[in-house]
Amino acid sequence: MPAPRAVLADVAGRLAAAGCIAAAEEAAELVSAAPDAHTLAAYVARREQGEPLAWITGAVRFCGRRVLVTAGVFVPRPQSEELALRAAALLAAQGPGGWAADLCTGSGAVASHLAAAGGGATVVGVDSEPRAVDCARRNGIPAIVGDVGAPLRSDAFDVVTAVAPYVPTGAIGILPPDVQRYEPRVALDGGPDGLELVRRVVEAGARLLRPGGWLLAEIGGDQDRALAPVLESHGFRAVDVWHDEDGDLRGFAAQTTPG
Repeated sequence: MPAPRAVLADVAGRLAAAGCIAAAEEAAELVSAAPDAHTLAAYVARREQGEPLAWITGAVRFCGRRVLVTAGVFVPRPQSEELALRAAALLAAQGPGGWAADLCTGSGAVASHLAAAGGGATVVGVDSEPRAVDCARRNGIPAIVGDVGAPLRSDAFDVVTAVAPYVPTGAIGILPPDVQRYEPRVALDGGPDGLELVRRVVEAGARLLRPGGWLLAEIGGDQDRALAPVLESHGFRAVDVWHDEDGDLRGFAAQTTPG
């Protein structure tokens, strides 16, 4: 629909009043996605209530690509792009014929980038939520409903990735109210110390990876310290972590012992 300045300004003002940080950018997305004024009004009302923007527009940009996001599926975060970029580089280094598994795949955003930038590798996704698996398939990812990496063959992958929940249960209450209200708890709550599922990802990665393969997953806070002995006990030797521009821990990459 046409987007005169007055319409954009009105929508941006309403979103800003509702607490949206990037009100102008979100207004432009909503106006662009709405086919008519009636639909735009409904979109704005939904966003004012805190519903994720990606659920309203049906998509989000991730690593420069448009990723479809079904309502009810965890919305990929910009900070997860670093994990996807690092994993794609490691996968591309394997040359043609590489294999990657994206555990807790959600919408398949990370898997989609791996498939596009991983040097022609084969990429599969796994998630315990059927709705997420359906969404990943809509994004072109062969995805399976399953528990962590259980459905996949051992010693078959060069790279394993996971954006697993890592927020400690006690910290869920300090997340933004709209995140608590709308986004699936299963994609946020990582148990008492936030590492309940991440530990299982490490265990699964150790089984799935070929010698010299890489596991990349998101963590935060000081979780790298708690996870270090877990990684070592499962045969990971080379471990690297990365931080965001604010210095906050965002993830790790760990390599199995080369053959």
